[in-house]
Amino acid sequence: MLVTQLALVSETAEITASQLNRVAAALQKQATRDFAPLWQVPATVDAFDRLKDVPVGYWPMIVRDDIGQPGAAGVHLDKNGQPFSLIQYSESWSLTASHEMLEMLADPWGNRLIAGQSPKSDQGVVEFLVEVSDPSEAPENGYTINGLLVSDFFTPRFYDPVPAPGVRYSFTGKLKAPRKILPGGYISWRNPVTDHWWQQIWFGTEEAQFRNLGKLTERTGSLRSAIDARTKTAERIATSGPQSDRFAEARTLTAAVKETTASRADVWSSQIEELRSGSATEGTWEGGEQDNE
Repeated sequence: MLVTQLALVSETAEITASQLNRVAAALQKQATRDFAPLWQVPATVDAFDRLKDVPVGYWPMIVRDDIGQPGAAGVHLDKNGQPFSLIQYSESWSLTASHEMLEMLADPWGNRLIAGQSPKSDQGVVEFLVEVSDPSEAPENGYTINGLLVSDFFTPRFYDPVPAPGVRYSFTGKLKAPRKILPGGYISWRNPVTDHWWQQIWFGTEEAQFRNLGKLTERTGSLRSAIDARTKTAERIATSGPQSDRFAEARTLTAAVKETTASRADVWSSQIEELRSGSATEGTWEGGEQDNE
């Protein structure tokens, strides 16, 4: 089985080497423990100091202060058709990085469509764009790994024709039925009859709403990058994350985790000093032959 190799690189002075490594470790745990068993996509996530240090064969995830053009953040394809992602820095950048990582792993080239019944009652079978983090993308639906906030994501059962008891539709379990969205999330599809793209969105309203995006007449990247640019997905997550109650809870948890890891490090350091000084021994022996000096 081929393993996807991802490289996390910071190009902002806001992120220290320690922070970069901690987020990379959390993303690695999410990819291995949570995502791979459900999607059957094994992956590694490693932190690198500079883009120049990223080995050939890795797909980079690059964190920057200023992505530039609105909608530029997200997953793109390079000139050789290989994926890379641009991540907008914010205090909750681990959430944004997790979101982009999950979508890159589920559909690296951003063009995968899956047929299913439209959420809009006057439409028939449509083609859904696979965006695993978008229906439950709001920070309040995320969860923590090593004290850091990461994104929820839907499972392959999300496209089932009907709901069934006991089925897990998203990792956290917050999505309760197929092809549904939560407040702060959205879903996108193409209606083959009209060739129009549609979305169901839930942005700051009491109920979810439908909107017609029209025909996608021209694009230079993937379907996902075109949709994300129109929806301003990455910018919305970067803005909403630091303001959310879930992020505030994660920050408190992060402080507790740091205290725990610092205490454990002190224990390790003390034990190493005991071994170096000879005050500790791994065992005592009697009655055997001595080593030849």
